[in-house]
Amino acid sequence: MSNRKRKKAFFSFILSVAGLLILLAIVAPAFAPKDPLATDFAHVLKGPSSKYPFGTDQVGRCIYSRILYGARVSLGMTFLLLMLIFTLGLAIGMVAGMSGGIIDTMIMRITDTVLSFPDTVFAIAIVGILGPGIRNTIFALSVVWWTKYARLTRVLVMGIKNSEYIHAAKMAGAGKLKLITHYIFPNILSSLIVQLALDIGGMMLAIAGLSFLGLGVQSPTPEWGNMLNEGRAYMQTAPWLLIYPGLAIFTVVAIFNVLGDTARDVLDPKHV
Repeated sequence: MSNRKRKKAFFSFILSVAGLLILLAIVAPAFAPKDPLATDFAHVLKGPSSKYPFGTDQVGRCIYSRILYGARVSLGMTFLLLMLIFTLGLAIGMVAGMSGGIIDTMIMRITDTVLSFPDTVFAIAIVGILGPGIRNTIFALSVVWWTKYARLTRVLVMGIKNSEYIHAAKMAGAGKLKLITHYIFPNILSSLIVQLALDIGGMMLAIAGLSFLGLGVQSPTPEWGNMLNEGRAYMQTAPWLLIYPGLAIFTVVAIFNVLGDTARDVLDPKHV
């Protein structure tokens, strides 16, 4: 088997594993033994058992059920955010790359200004001003992360808009909209998809990080970063409150990071 075929086979395998994780998050109610919000004060801070596979938290909620439901929140927010910043960055980058001149300069100066702030610090500042919560977390991370896709789109567009086939399309009477939809976008899509795949793990960590700091998803909504935040006070007496959410974050982020790397190997022809 050639090296490229091995990479494609491994990519298919990792994509299947990631798909199973997403499917598990979707059908979480079918596998969760308990209601993730139901409290049981007769079983507070109980260790793993047959009734509670991952133990219980400080109010008797099932950790296993909360992790399964937390996957829906973490993955759902991650993919929603990526779609938002992808769409926003694509539109802004396309305008900058196709327009050039003063419009391009203005857009890039705004982009450089946002990029001059550290991502996490900027997001924390925005959420700190607006207040904690899912909506404000999504808004803050969207404001911070769109710049990457805007710059990438601009670079890709400027790299091909003066190519021979684009000139040929113009001579054939193609308007700007047709050039974008039929010639430019299909040729830059694979590079953007690779970047999306690479950013899944980072976005998930950003969401979990804000929740861990108490600025993102709020209790009692099950979310892995928020569960770590709640479990800090019981690190010594009930370590499973930290172990299982931490393992969930580590496992899922690692899988999607590997997916991103293999997607780059398979989909990006310029990557060696």
